[in-house]
Amino acid sequence: MDKQAIASFKEKLDSQHQWPDHYIFKFIVPSDKVAEVAKLFEGEELIEKASSKGKYKSITVKAFLQSSDEVIDIYIAAKKIEGIISL
Repeated sequence: MDKQAIASFKEKLDSQHQWPDHYIFKFIVPSDKVAEVAKLFEGEELIEKASSKGKYKSITVKAFLQSSDEVIDIYIAAKKIEGIISL
């Protein structure tokens, strides 16, 4: 994400949330990368659903965060996981 896209996303998050608040993340990841995603959400419950062939998993996490900056930091960290798709 470039700085302008991050600023725009932050503005949208701040207009739609009263921090601290819950934020729902959804990802699709290769099955062997689930542990890497879990590391981003220490202490939070991950809901996993395997694809029909088991090669991928969809992951949903409802995380309680203090600010839009935390949301952005998680997305930036998630982007480093090979094969991840953010929904």
